[in-house]
Amino acid sequence: MTDQAQGLRNLVQFQNEKSTKTTRIITVTSGKGGVGKSNFTLNFALTLQSQGYKVLVFDADIGLANIDVLMGVSSKYSLYHLLKKEKSIWEIIQKGIGGLEFIAGGSGFNDLLRLTEEELDYFAEQVAQLNGYVDFIIFDTGAGLSKETLKFILAAEETIVVTTPEPTSITDAYAIIKMVNTMGHNVSFKLVINRVTDFKEGKHTADKISLVAKQFLNLDIPTLGFVDDDNSVSKAVKKQVPFTVAFPNSAAARSLQTLVDRYIAGYQLIEAPTSGVKGFLNRMMKLLK
Repeated sequence: MTDQAQGLRNLVQFQNEKSTKTTRIITVTSGKGGVGKSNFTLNFALTLQSQGYKVLVFDADIGLANIDVLMGVSSKYSLYHLLKKEKSIWEIIQKGIGGLEFIAGGSGFNDLLRLTEEELDYFAEQVAQLNGYVDFIIFDTGAGLSKETLKFILAAEETIVVTTPEPTSITDAYAIIKMVNTMGHNVSFKLVINRVTDFKEGKHTADKISLVAKQFLNLDIPTLGFVDDDNSVSKAVKKQVPFTVAFPNSAAARSLQTLVDRYIAGYQLIEAPTSGVKGFLNRMMKLLK
């Protein structure tokens, strides 16, 4: 039997030699459903794209995959077709509003946990081709800490935890951070507080989580930013058009733009060191064994 890890390293090295650009992997998650995680992911991706970055969204929410629905488009292919070797990675990439590229997941991510070694090799070979193709791959995971979500959190370079000022949302956001930490994994978490009435409420919510994480877990959890509570968001969802596109001058869109500006400036992503798709696949393959 061939050395799966060595084969993967060789393949990704070959891909990296074809492009000097590496791809940054981000996971977006939440402690509970209903906090606007997928909506944030989609509009975060679109706003990054508007800044000149090339972005690919992976809909990794097995139970409630809805990135395509939020854009009002129909998914013809998904990860399932890749894993069954019916389509290549390039054939399952679809385009949504504004030309944003995405891959629908659905049950495909659940299938990923049951692949044979040969099938894992094929999956790695296909995904490795994306290195350098885009600046960002953003995984929109399911809410809560399922085994599928956990693997993407641990494999990605950074995880954005989306929460709201509601007490149950705050508790569940902290719970997901605590659970990953108590498992002995060093994950780079960042907070986004969604649906805030004002800056004070957003900061108060973020401080609650950050202070408890520092006190009991000895973790520094930075806050990426806040997104305003805005009726334009629900109107956009009904129209099946992202709110940054349907209502670009809305309070939510403006606050998200500020968040993205801070993200880009704070991490100097153009030159920031990143393990790219290679690092993601190496970590993912270890978790899937």
